[in-house]
Amino acid sequence: MSNTLKFETQSGDDPILLAQAQNDALIKMVSEQITLDTFDPNDQQLLKRMVVEGLGDSRGLVRLRFAETLGEIGEPATPFLLEALANHPNPVVRRAAAKTLNLIADPTAVPGLLHALLNDEDTVVKGSAAGALARTGEAAVPALLDILASPENPEDTKGQAAWALAFMGSEAAEHLYKAVNSNSVDVRCAAVGAIAHVAQEQSDERACKVLVSSLTDPASVVRTEAAAALAQINYPPAVPHLILALRDTNAEVRTAAVTSLGKIGDRSALEPLQTALNDELESIRRLAKLAISQIENQ
Repeated sequence: MSNTLKFETQSGDDPILLAQAQNDALIKMVSEQITLDTFDPNDQQLLKRMVVEGLGDSRGLVRLRFAETLGEIGEPATPFLLEALANHPNPVVRRAAAKTLNLIADPTAVPGLLHALLNDEDTVVKGSAAGALARTGEAAVPALLDILASPENPEDTKGQAAWALAFMGSEAAEHLYKAVNSNSVDVRCAAVGAIAHVAQEQSDERACKVLVSSLTDPASVVRTEAAAALAQINYPPAVPHLILALRDTNAEVRTAAVTSLGKIGDRSALEPLQTALNDELESIRRLAKLAISQIENQ
């Protein structure tokens, strides 16, 4: 089938309507070629048009159709999507390029996605790049950990990197187990949060033990993350360690420990929670009362 697009226009056509007509003809032609198995993935000009023109269409549903079609084409489209992500002046195109790379999950896209996450001025592009990195999986893990370790990166970027790691869960597990020994507090905290997802996915004993050991981390933010994470998994061996955490010097750690003990529901926590009714903070005293009620009603 010819790649020449044919549609009727009039000399007075509105430029936007003309561009829409061209894109409608383009996606129709490509869809037909894919159906007939005649699409040429080496047609660079066609792929470039799909990215630059199709993802720049003013209609959201049309952009979505182009994105899904490019996702179906897969890795041959990656270089053109990365070019658009890095250099296109229209943030709508950059957003769509990142979202399409999410569908393809090509490991070779990791450097370009990282550049967008760290440098793009558009927050939606940054978020979409983080989403694509999360879908890419293990190939993106070392770079995401580097983002967390660098003091130069802003908190929102680190938050997106931590989210991406948590999304990967068990796929990133081996990297995460090493990361809990990092010198960086941000890396350890993100690793603990992601390991909690591993524990939930697989009922993984190793993950559970890492969460328990993190209750004694030197950084209170890591201890808090570990105590909160243990509320989400049914791991009775954690109860004695959470009881010890009720005496932590940090109020946020104590708060998370009280909440987790209430959710786990082990009756051995009742007496220590009675002691927590005398905590110096009223908010913890209220939570301890609620946790006792939760356990007694189970």
